[in-house]
Amino acid sequence: MKRKITYYLFLMWAFLSTSAIYAQTVKGTVSDNGGPLPMVNVNVKGTSINTATDIDGNYTLLDAGPNAVLVFTYVGYLPKEVPVNGESIVNAVLVQDPQLLNEVIVTGYSSQQKRSISGAVAQVDMEDLSKTRVPDVTQALQGQVAGVFVAASTGAPGDGIQLRVRGQGTLGNNDVLYVIDGVPSRSITFLNQADIKSMTVLKDAASASQYGSRAAGGVILITTKRGSEGKSSFEAEVFTGVHFATNLPDMLNTEQYLNVQETSYNNTAGNNPANNPYTALRSRTDLADTDWLDELFETGITTSAQVTASGGSDKISYLISGGYYGVDGIVKEDNDRYKRVNFRTNLNAKVSDRFSVGTNLQLTFIKQDKLSSAGDAPGVIRHAMIRPSALAVFKDPSDPTWSAEDPYTDLPFYTGPNGGWNSALEFTSNPLAIVHFTDDKRELFQTFGNVYAEYSFLGDKSLKFRSNLGVDAKFIHNKNFAQNYGDANQIFAEDHPYFGLGRNNLPNNLSENRGQDVTFTWSNTLNYVKTIGDHDINALIGTEYITNSSETIGGTRSYYDITLNPFLYLDYGSVGSDQIARPYSGGSGSGWTLFSYFATATYGYKNKLFATGTMRADASSRFGPNNKWGYFPSVSANYILSNESFMKEVSWLSNLKLRASYGKNGNQEIPNYAYQALYINTENGPQLTRFGNDDVQWETTTQTNFGVDFGFFKNKLTFSADYFFKKTDDILLTVTPPGTLGSYAATYINSGAVENKGFEFFLGYQNNDNEFKYGVSANLATLKNEVTKLYTYVNNIEDNINYTRTVVGQPIASYYGYQFDGIYQNQAEIDNYLFADANGAQPGDMKFRDINADGKIDANDRTFIGNPIPEFTYGLNFSASYKGFDLSFLFQGVSNVDRYNDLKQILDYDSRPFNSTTAVLDAWNGEGTSNTMPRLTFNANGSERISSAMIEDASYVRLKNIELGYTFPSSIKTLNNLRIYVSGQNLLTWTNYTGLDPESVNLKDQGTYPQMTSVMFGARIKL
Repeated sequence: MKRKITYYLFLMWAFLSTSAIYAQTVKGTVSDNGGPLPMVNVNVKGTSINTATDIDGNYTLLDAGPNAVLVFTYVGYLPKEVPVNGESIVNAVLVQDPQLLNEVIVTGYSSQQKRSISGAVAQVDMEDLSKTRVPDVTQALQGQVAGVFVAASTGAPGDGIQLRVRGQGTLGNNDVLYVIDGVPSRSITFLNQADIKSMTVLKDAASASQYGSRAAGGVILITTKRGSEGKSSFEAEVFTGVHFATNLPDMLNTEQYLNVQETSYNNTAGNNPANNPYTALRSRTDLADTDWLDELFETGITTSAQVTASGGSDKISYLISGGYYGVDGIVKEDNDRYKRVNFRTNLNAKVSDRFSVGTNLQLTFIKQDKLSSAGDAPGVIRHAMIRPSALAVFKDPSDPTWSAEDPYTDLPFYTGPNGGWNSALEFTSNPLAIVHFTDDKRELFQTFGNVYAEYSFLGDKSLKFRSNLGVDAKFIHNKNFAQNYGDANQIFAEDHPYFGLGRNNLPNNLSENRGQDVTFTWSNTLNYVKTIGDHDINALIGTEYITNSSETIGGTRSYYDITLNPFLYLDYGSVGSDQIARPYSGGSGSGWTLFSYFATATYGYKNKLFATGTMRADASSRFGPNNKWGYFPSVSANYILSNESFMKEVSWLSNLKLRASYGKNGNQEIPNYAYQALYINTENGPQLTRFGNDDVQWETTTQTNFGVDFGFFKNKLTFSADYFFKKTDDILLTVTPPGTLGSYAATYINSGAVENKGFEFFLGYQNNDNEFKYGVSANLATLKNEVTKLYTYVNNIEDNINYTRTVVGQPIASYYGYQFDGIYQNQAEIDNYLFADANGAQPGDMKFRDINADGKIDANDRTFIGNPIPEFTYGLNFSASYKGFDLSFLFQGVSNVDRYNDLKQILDYDSRPFNSTTAVLDAWNGEGTSNTMPRLTFNANGSERISSAMIEDASYVRLKNIELGYTFPSSIKTLNNLRIYVSGQNLLTWTNYTGLDPESVNLKDQGTYPQMTSVMFGARIKL
């Protein structure tokens, strides 16, 4: 018995001793020649055991064996393998990758090594991008990539973002194509920024030609994050912040307003100063002194939270993430809110060493409380600017028109049933009432994702077949209830149903719409990647089938007796009568299909010469039977001169690469069935309402690009330059047949051409040699846009709403009007200048250039007065870190761009009694007093003309983002891997533009919701 016990004890001792030997703890520090490196991945080779270094470069592995080999990997550095050899402390020193040309970049249906790319391809720095905290990731691209122009249409939460790659190439749809994990989309509002792993911008035609008929506006490839082999991880980030309206103009107070209007009345022909109504208004005791902008704007709030869990083994990996982003804007009350909820799951499995499958599914719910934000009716901000300061926000409860449900002032100074309202103060609307009674909710539920299968052939797995099925399903629900409010409208008889109701939204009405838009994308590719001696081959062939269907249904009803939410449904509205609007309902549906073949191949020789060729053929249901197919070829090449043997001695030159490309892309973005003739049924049978055009076809964009890339001092300093020439032919235009043929709707034809050309530059410097690490980068792009051809019988395309004309020889949608030339100072000047027809001009009126020198000002004197397309765009990024602290900022700007400031026209030049900015206090009041601001009058003084006086330089430089953060050291166990930060957005703006926001892309600024100035506080932890 004792011998057995002794034997078992010996075995246990041997086992424990062996376990101790083979499961030892290994520690160490990872650094470069400048000091410790944080977040370096440390992996036990051939296993799933891994960890990462902390902020001080330290790591600990609990399960490494004495014969293990540790693999250290870090972005921008060469990987390093170090054997443990039984040691408990293993340090590693990493060396920066001198070339960085082996980096793999997604360039389409496959990926390429960076060295083999010949076109204009820009990879977005996701670290820089993550510092701009906005609901729509598109806006975060501002200032990040040369040649990519990004601007918000307004600053209202949830409103659209405009993105242009290398200018506007067409008179129609210029939208970029986004491809997310192989699935195309025209919008990425549904994406959570924290879910994005990489973004690649394909700027030239050769790079984008793989996407053929949809690539004319440029392509942005997005890859989302996925789980990886190793230890499971958890990451969470929360931030909250406040928003403000800044750079608001100085408006007239009541005393100033009455002075200006009193002068205007006295300067108006035919008026008797003794009857001046503004003099009489001074005796009123109920005048207010309202700062309407101060009353309208408040402090907004943003709240965001997002979590991600990921991990995996050598067979399967997973990632699950969820996020919430909510913004309550800067306009009072809660009718400018935006909320987005995201959920995403990613699963990838290796069924065998050759066969893998995976799926990626995103669910998004977005809700926007929509407020008029671009000066559009009912014009919240517009009315806040023009409403006289003499009017109060709320009525006095003693006012006979006051009610608890509608206490807001409306028409000025009600004088009784027979007296009406005092029109001397103009019939503007109360912006606070507009906000309060707005109830416009827009909801989107979107499912976006893909499933794929991939199989590798041949002994070395160099041939891969991949099948990818994607879905993009959107379901919308918009519901707008327009509540009746305001002072009673007395134009109806007492027996009329509308008698006594408020003048706004008369009668109340509900509009509700639902719709769905579903797109399926199925692509199949065969990709061969092989290196044979000095030769690199990357070839791909594939097919793609895309089908889309959409349906909408909606209705309206009016005259709701009960306006509580439980009753705001179509069934509770009036069915209508001869005096009440009858209900309306409608619905429609459409669809389109695209089928494509494509092939691309890249050949490389000795890592210094690379050439790529691509061909895509698309057949679209949107085009006529005579031109269903479009063909889009491209070629490109690059020469890495620095890899030549004779360049090896030039130690300071790390990289020198010459690039050239040529290719064609297309644009199919026209309405479905646009080529078909349309008929309606009449008593006499079918009647033609629109001519068809069986020859309508693609717009084709041809682009040539030349580029050069430099790297100096082991690529610490990098520089890139590109020149491009981009021409779009066969532009799709709508042309209305001559009236002699009858009344017909416009028909689509191919006629027109536009050219864009320019330079793009990038300069960057990165220094990680010392404990203080920093990087700075700058980009600049130039652009010249010109229309070179229009349809034979269309001399120009005129937009009378936005005051623009599109003609050959000018940029698209150039402003067209009269050239302001100062102020007439005396009668002699008028007589000499307008010798043919003075047309009632008086000293103090606006003077316009007599273009044709005929002594009169008429329509023949109009000319081009502004260009709304920026000629320069640029950005400057800076980041630095020292121990646990980090600092970054981004400046972004545009230059040489014009905007028509319609709000300026109505505020400071209009001859009606609206409120004004304090600029009118310097109006002309005698010879030599002003040569910019006309006299005060209610007569026409030239301000009614569309002129260059309202065209302003909308160039600006903006501190888009600045962020200061601190990451706690690993020695504080409870706060390990915790980073806290404070971030500011739009803190500073330098501009000469007098509107609320120079960034807006609206051609006419009628009072745009401005970009919000924000301060945010957040924290992020990784476990």
